[in-house]
Amino acid sequence: METEAEEAIRQTVREIVFSMAPEPAADGHDDLDLVDDLAYHSLALLEMAFALEDEFLLPPIDQESAQEIHTVGDVENYIITQLRAGRQARVAE
Repeated sequence: METEAEEAIRQTVREIVFSMAPEPAADGHDDLDLVDDLAYHSLALLEMAFALEDEFLLPPIDQESAQEIHTVGDVENYIITQLRAGRQARVAE
């Protein structure tokens, strides 16, 4: 079960992804494909990644992880995973 904080993070991610999308979506579902449905191209994907990294104070995404991200839901899950990992690293220190 997701916490309220995680749902708020997902909402912020969706807002960024949809606001930066080259092609506006009629609906805001998390299964929309970044390239096929929202018309993201390589430069737009980089700009979105930079915006998300800045918003959530994340390190740059690695190429392997980037290749696994195809949908809005994938972006949300990646951000949540990175934030959890960062939180766990801070607790371990």
